[in-house]
Amino acid sequence: MTKVDVLLGLQWGDEGKGKVVDYLAPKYDLVARFQGGPNAGHTLEFEGIKHVLHQIPSGIFHEGILNVIGNGVVIDPITFQREIQALDKFNLDLKKNLVLSNRAQLILPTHRLLDQAYESMKGDQKIGSTLRGIGPTYQDKIGRVGIRIGDVLRADFQKKYDQLKFQHLEILDKLGFDQFEADFEKNFHEAVEVVRQFKITNTEYLINELITSDKKILAEGAQGSMLDIDFGSYPFVTSSNTTTAGACTGLGIAPSRIGEVFGIFKAYCTRVGSGPFPTELTGELGEDLRKKGHEYGATTGRPRRCGWLDIPSLNYACMLNGVTQLFMMKVDVLSNMDQLKVCDQYIVDGQSSVELPFYYAGDKIEPVFTSLSPWQQFEPVKFFEGLPTELKAFVSHVESLTNTPIRLISYGPDRKETIFHN
Repeated sequence: MTKVDVLLGLQWGDEGKGKVVDYLAPKYDLVARFQGGPNAGHTLEFEGIKHVLHQIPSGIFHEGILNVIGNGVVIDPITFQREIQALDKFNLDLKKNLVLSNRAQLILPTHRLLDQAYESMKGDQKIGSTLRGIGPTYQDKIGRVGIRIGDVLRADFQKKYDQLKFQHLEILDKLGFDQFEADFEKNFHEAVEVVRQFKITNTEYLINELITSDKKILAEGAQGSMLDIDFGSYPFVTSSNTTTAGACTGLGIAPSRIGEVFGIFKAYCTRVGSGPFPTELTGELGEDLRKKGHEYGATTGRPRRCGWLDIPSLNYACMLNGVTQLFMMKVDVLSNMDQLKVCDQYIVDGQSSVELPFYYAGDKIEPVFTSLSPWQQFEPVKFFEGLPTELKAFVSHVESLTNTPIRLISYGPDRKETIFHN
């Protein structure tokens, strides 16, 4: 019986998961998203074309591969419709190759309004929400009042929708939040009609049937491990489980069915929005890194905060996820640097530590850096041996500290700018 491989981010998101899923997809029969929603932005680039996916799995561009939006995902119909329209030019058979879980939660227009209201109330303590309605939708899910995708096929859908919308409007009224357009529902019901055109089913049965048929399956995560609701830099986190465990609950597969766990990380760190970032570079060096790496949010366009690679948090994510292979992204961005550093440990309350403290968002954390030799820009290569000596030393340094092999190295956004390291 085949195992389900899991691919997820090990930092604060934006690690390059879209490119890697697109790169690996031909090896699989099914690619399934297991959590998150339109707050994700998975960028794919091939044949001079750049495309950003938010809810649709990144295997969608490969003919003959089934793509599943799992039960752990929250779906915004309007964003979904826009994604479908944007894919029209590629002549993909979306009705055949895209399936939605009937248990995935539906994002209502009022969820977006609640997101705005809750965030505005926080003042200077803002989490940095994308304001896509993700948090309020997951709140309704846990509160057992949410609407699921399968409900759009039921005769009482409009009644369910009106009841939940009314509850939301009452909350907004009590919060004194009235900063929304009168036609805030514009295009929503039209978009729901688009959702109804796709196959909506018990995807947990579908996936498990494929497992028993020895089909190869890749579970695709969104955001990153340091944004996990339980183990991330709380409270500056997302509203779902972004770790391997989330793949089990977000797709309906048993832990014993998990195979390889591919952990993706950048050769440096980035973060969007508020929250702790021990290795952040705030001066000219950080700005240069942002410009070189084109570090702006694929979903929001917000500039990302940039800093050196953080080994304690990377090790933490490897431990939580049971990572079997590391994939290192964007090594080209660190080419031609005047200096290069890696944080190997922290000083927390005057004591050296390689562990993340409980109050990661509040404790004073001083990073301890090791300086490494930077490498020069290099021509495209097919094999690890062709990389600069300094880059190979960087890889060895990270491998020795994480006890995990780096099997893939990406040195550009295109599919072809990728090598495997055995």
